[in-house]
Amino acid sequence: MHIPRYAPQWSEIELSWTIKQPPAEAYFAELSCRFEHDDGSLIERPAFWDGAGQWRVRFSSPKDTGQWQWSLQASALPELDGQTGHLQAQPSEATLPAWRQHGLLQMSANGRGVVHADGQPFFVCADTAWALPFRATREQVAHYAEIRAAQGFNATLLMSVQPDKIRPTEARPNGWDEGFGDLANNRLRENVPSYFQYLDGLIDELLAHGIVPVWQPIFHGYGWRGGPTAGPTLPPAEVAWYARYLVARYGARPALWLACGDGFGIEPTVAAAGEAFEQFDAYQQPTGLHYAPHASDQAHSTASWADFHWCQTGHSGEHQPEKVAWMWDRLPQKGIANGEPSYEEMGQRGRAAGWWQGEEAWRNLCAGGTMAVVYGAGSLWQWRQSLAEPDQPWTMAEGCTWQDALKFPGGGHVGRVQQLLAGLPIHQASPNRSASLGRPGLLLPNEFYISYLQNGGETMIVDEQVPLAWTAYNAQTGAILAQGKRGASSPMIGSPQQLPTVIICKA
Repeated sequence: MHIPRYAPQWSEIELSWTIKQPPAEAYFAELSCRFEHDDGSLIERPAFWDGAGQWRVRFSSPKDTGQWQWSLQASALPELDGQTGHLQAQPSEATLPAWRQHGLLQMSANGRGVVHADGQPFFVCADTAWALPFRATREQVAHYAEIRAAQGFNATLLMSVQPDKIRPTEARPNGWDEGFGDLANNRLRENVPSYFQYLDGLIDELLAHGIVPVWQPIFHGYGWRGGPTAGPTLPPAEVAWYARYLVARYGARPALWLACGDGFGIEPTVAAAGEAFEQFDAYQQPTGLHYAPHASDQAHSTASWADFHWCQTGHSGEHQPEKVAWMWDRLPQKGIANGEPSYEEMGQRGRAAGWWQGEEAWRNLCAGGTMAVVYGAGSLWQWRQSLAEPDQPWTMAEGCTWQDALKFPGGGHVGRVQQLLAGLPIHQASPNRSASLGRPGLLLPNEFYISYLQNGGETMIVDEQVPLAWTAYNAQTGAILAQGKRGASSPMIGSPQQLPTVIICKA
């Protein structure tokens, strides 16, 4: 048994117990821990089995003072049932990464974006390193996270386990590791604790660099190598329990949950996962859906657990911001983004390469993607370790490993979106084409206005709700091109230079 004495605010702590005779199918044994604060606040955290006779509970205190009393509920584990203890809350000495100061994540009050527990905006800038959990080494992830964090990324989408119905023939890094020994047989009962223990270390590296995992339990569409994926056909109850397991193991640190991955959203396992995320995540971190390119993008639109909807526009190198705009206009309001634009260099040399990615990100943002911008690269998404791997040609960047793809220039252009918008409550703004004579932009009246000018130049402001002070940036480099203050005799803003430009007006 290991029980800490202190619970620093917004810092994950772990309580653990070991019993001598675990029950059969210990993975499914129900155990939870109830935390009650002096002020009456209640948080219930599910426990997870970690091999042999070990159970663990991970907890993050929203409080910086007072005392938490914890108590175990474990009807299937009489040795543990009813145990109690205390934790002393205290301030955290850490201010970085940001959640140590501002708290875990939640949806904004208007449902359009993500904020920390204290209301600080968290505009999601995500990569798609889907296969990282089952292919990457810790050293590789540390290198990856350092690069992406420097570029401005703060999240990455992950397949929590390899989703194709196949068994590994070689371990990582040349092969891959499996999280469930029976997934190839369309079941999720044989949990492999050593897989998740190794994954803990990979997530440590991501979070240490400020990269939040976006967890997808079992993919529904094209998986890793194109074989049949288990996501659509697994028993929903087993998927729900696995979603609970992910919440128990990783939900005391920042996380976003994807109940659907590259699917239609109507698969029975989607609602099973979404409902479980909502039921067991006491911190209520955001849960949503990531659709296939040919899906309707509106499954479970009224479900309480479906906080956000991310479309996908395929991988043919076409800009389709109208798809984001259609989703924005639907009610009830949800967080919206293009969760998978065309991947850079995937399937054809030069496809969706370089500045194409920056153009895509700004267009999607101004169309209503106020929750997130997302990027992807061929060969990186499947964590391609060598050129000899048998990936289908249309899914990879020709002649490239994941290390090569990490150097593609498009990632820097997408990360720069987050860097230029840092601190602004983007989720409060709305798409607007009337403030500057039809140019695409976002407006939060009297607070800020963002305009993207594809070909640069100047634009005229005709809306008095646009703040007067403005700065024009080179969208490709982030350099300031011009700045000023609009007046009655000078309604034009921008720069004479004919290159992609972002103008930000702030009060």
